[in-house]
Amino acid sequence: MKKLCTLVLAVLFLSIFSQNIFAQDEQVVVPGIKLSGPRLGVTYVSPGELADNLDSRYGMHPFFTQFGWQFEYRYFTLENGTSGLVELVALLGGMDQGVIFPSASLMIGLRNAQGLEFGFGPNISPSGSALVFAVGVTAQSQNINFPINFAVVPSNKGIRFSLLVGFNARKK
Repeated sequence: MKKLCTLVLAVLFLSIFSQNIFAQDEQVVVPGIKLSGPRLGVTYVSPGELADNLDSRYGMHPFFTQFGWQFEYRYFTLENGTSGLVELVALLGGMDQGVIFPSASLMIGLRNAQGLEFGFGPNISPSGSALVFAVGVTAQSQNINFPINFAVVPSNKGIRFSLLVGFNARKK
Protein backbone atom coordinates (compact mmCIF):
# COMPACT_ATOMS: atom_id res chain seq x y z
CA MET A 1 0.00 0.00 0.00
CA LYS A 2 2.84 2.38 0.87
CA LYS A 3 4.52 1.69 -2.50
CA LEU A 4 1.25 2.35 -4.33
CA CYS A 5 0.79 5.71 -2.56
CA THR A 6 4.38 6.65 -3.38
CA LEU A 7 3.85 5.70 -7.03
CA VAL A 8 0.61 7.71 -7.26
CA LEU A 9 2.26 10.76 -5.67
CA ALA A 10 5.25 10.43 -8.02
CA VAL A 11 2.98 10.28 -11.09
CA LEU A 12 0.98 13.30 -9.87
CA PHE A 13 4.18 15.22 -9.12
CA LEU A 14 5.67 14.47 -12.54
CA SER A 15 2.45 15.29 -14.37
CA ILE A 16 2.16 18.67 -12.65
CA PHE A 17 5.75 19.64 -13.38
CA SER A 18 5.76 18.24 -16.91
CA GLN A 19 2.87 20.57 -17.77
CA ASN A 20 4.83 23.53 -16.40
CA ILE A 21 7.90 22.51 -18.37
CA PHE A 22 5.91 22.26 -21.60
CA ALA A 23 4.14 25.54 -20.82
CA GLN A 24 7.52 27.29 -20.66
CA ASP A 25 8.14 26.39 -24.31
CA GLU A 26 5.13 28.52 -25.30
CA GLN A 27 6.29 31.74 -23.57
CA VAL A 28 6.68 34.80 -25.73
CA VAL A 29 10.20 36.21 -25.71
CA VAL A 30 10.15 39.98 -25.29
CA PRO A 31 13.41 41.72 -26.18
CA GLY A 32 15.01 43.99 -23.60
CA ILE A 33 15.01 47.76 -24.01
CA LYS A 34 17.97 50.08 -23.48
CA LEU A 35 17.19 53.53 -22.10
CA SER A 36 19.58 56.29 -21.05
CA GLY A 37 19.50 59.95 -20.21
CA PRO A 38 20.69 62.79 -18.00
CA ARG A 39 19.97 63.16 -14.29
CA LEU A 40 20.09 66.21 -12.07
CA GLY A 41 19.08 66.83 -8.52
CA VAL A 42 20.16 67.53 -4.98
CA THR A 43 21.65 65.51 -2.14
CA TYR A 44 21.47 66.11 1.59
CA VAL A 45 24.00 64.48 3.94
CA SER A 46 22.79 63.88 7.49
CA PRO A 47 24.89 65.18 10.40
CA GLY A 48 27.74 62.81 11.21
CA GLU A 49 31.20 61.75 10.12
CA LEU A 50 30.49 62.08 6.38
CA ALA A 51 29.09 65.60 6.68
CA ASP A 52 32.01 66.60 8.91
CA ASN A 53 34.54 65.15 6.41
CA LEU A 54 32.89 66.92 3.47
CA ASP A 55 33.06 70.20 5.39
CA SER A 56 36.65 69.84 6.70
CA ARG A 57 38.22 68.37 3.53
CA TYR A 58 36.30 70.17 0.80
CA GLY A 59 34.41 73.00 2.50
CA MET A 60 31.15 71.45 1.30
CA HIS A 61 27.75 72.17 2.82
CA PRO A 62 25.45 69.19 3.48
CA PHE A 63 23.19 70.18 0.53
CA PHE A 64 24.79 69.90 -2.91
CA THR A 65 23.78 69.45 -6.53
CA GLN A 66 24.10 66.27 -8.56
CA PHE A 67 24.58 65.96 -12.32
CA GLY A 68 25.01 62.70 -14.16
CA TRP A 69 23.76 60.02 -16.49
CA GLN A 70 21.56 56.98 -16.06
CA PHE A 71 21.87 53.82 -18.14
CA GLU A 72 18.84 51.57 -17.87
CA TYR A 73 18.19 48.13 -19.27
CA ARG A 74 14.58 46.97 -19.11
CA TYR A 75 15.29 43.28 -18.83
CA PHE A 76 11.70 42.05 -19.16
CA THR A 77 8.13 43.29 -19.28
CA LEU A 78 5.24 41.11 -18.11
CA GLU A 79 1.75 41.13 -19.62
CA ASN A 80 0.50 43.24 -16.69
CA GLY A 81 3.10 45.94 -17.48
CA THR A 82 5.56 45.17 -14.68
CA SER A 83 9.16 45.52 -15.84
CA GLY A 84 12.42 44.22 -14.42
CA LEU A 85 15.20 46.81 -14.50
CA VAL A 86 18.96 47.04 -14.20
CA GLU A 87 20.27 50.59 -13.83
CA LEU A 88 23.67 52.25 -13.60
CA VAL A 89 23.55 55.83 -12.33
CA ALA A 90 26.83 57.80 -12.44
CA LEU A 91 26.77 61.20 -10.74
CA LEU A 92 29.07 64.15 -10.07
CA GLY A 93 28.06 66.04 -6.95
CA GLY A 94 29.16 69.31 -5.40
CA MET A 95 29.96 71.26 -8.56
CA ASP A 96 27.81 74.12 -7.24
CA GLN A 97 30.41 74.38 -4.44
CA GLY A 98 33.48 74.02 -6.67
CA VAL A 99 34.01 70.35 -5.79
CA ILE A 100 33.63 67.15 -7.77
CA PHE A 101 32.28 64.33 -5.60
CA PRO A 102 31.67 61.29 -7.87
CA SER A 103 29.38 58.38 -7.11
CA ALA A 104 28.02 55.39 -8.99
CA SER A 105 25.10 53.09 -8.20
CA LEU A 106 24.19 49.79 -9.84
CA MET A 107 20.61 48.87 -9.03
CA ILE A 108 18.12 46.15 -9.81
CA GLY A 109 14.45 46.89 -9.47
CA LEU A 110 10.87 46.71 -10.68
CA ARG A 111 8.54 49.24 -12.31
CA ASN A 112 4.80 48.67 -12.57
CA ALA A 113 2.52 49.68 -15.44
CA GLN A 114 1.64 52.97 -13.70
CA GLY A 115 5.33 53.96 -13.54
CA LEU A 116 5.90 53.34 -9.82
CA GLU A 117 9.33 51.83 -9.25
CA PHE A 118 11.80 50.72 -6.61
CA GLY A 119 15.31 49.36 -6.70
CA PHE A 120 18.41 48.72 -4.66
CA GLY A 121 22.06 47.87 -5.13
CA PRO A 122 25.63 48.90 -4.38
CA ASN A 123 26.80 52.52 -4.32
CA ILE A 124 30.45 53.56 -4.55
CA SER A 125 31.79 57.03 -3.75
CA PRO A 126 34.89 58.57 -2.14
CA SER A 127 33.16 58.12 1.22
CA GLY A 128 33.15 54.34 0.70
CA SER A 129 30.69 51.72 -0.43
CA ALA A 130 27.14 51.20 0.79
CA LEU A 131 23.73 50.07 -0.43
CA VAL A 132 21.38 52.47 -2.17
CA PHE A 133 17.59 52.16 -1.92
CA ALA A 134 15.50 54.12 -4.40
CA VAL A 135 11.81 54.70 -5.11
CA GLY A 136 10.21 56.80 -7.76
CA VAL A 137 7.73 57.33 -10.49
CA THR A 138 8.25 57.60 -14.24
CA ALA A 139 5.82 59.57 -16.37
CA GLN A 140 5.80 59.18 -20.14
CA SER A 141 4.98 61.64 -22.90
CA GLN A 142 5.54 61.14 -26.63
CA ASN A 143 7.93 58.18 -26.10
CA ILE A 144 10.08 60.16 -23.65
CA ASN A 145 10.29 58.98 -20.02
CA PHE A 146 10.50 61.51 -17.18
CA PRO A 147 11.67 59.79 -13.97
CA ILE A 148 11.56 61.35 -10.51
CA ASN A 149 13.48 59.31 -7.94
CA PHE A 150 14.22 59.54 -4.24
CA ALA A 151 17.26 57.58 -3.06
CA VAL A 152 18.70 56.83 0.38
CA VAL A 153 22.27 55.65 0.94
CA PRO A 154 22.71 54.68 4.62
CA SER A 155 26.21 54.06 5.93
CA ASN A 156 28.03 54.10 9.24
CA LYS A 157 29.44 57.55 8.30
CA GLY A 158 26.10 59.22 7.61
CA ILE A 159 23.01 58.98 5.46
CA ARG A 160 22.68 60.57 2.02
CA PHE A 161 19.24 61.51 0.73
CA SER A 162 18.95 62.38 -2.97
CA LEU A 163 16.14 63.64 -5.17
CA LEU A 164 16.87 63.21 -8.88
CA VAL A 165 14.92 64.05 -12.03
CA GLY A 166 15.71 63.59 -15.68
CA PHE A 167 14.55 62.12 -18.93
CA ASN A 168 15.44 59.20 -21.14
CA ALA A 169 14.54 57.68 -24.45
CA ARG A 170 14.96 54.31 -26.09
CA LYS A 171 18.37 53.76 -27.67
CA LYS A 172 18.32 52.36 -31.19
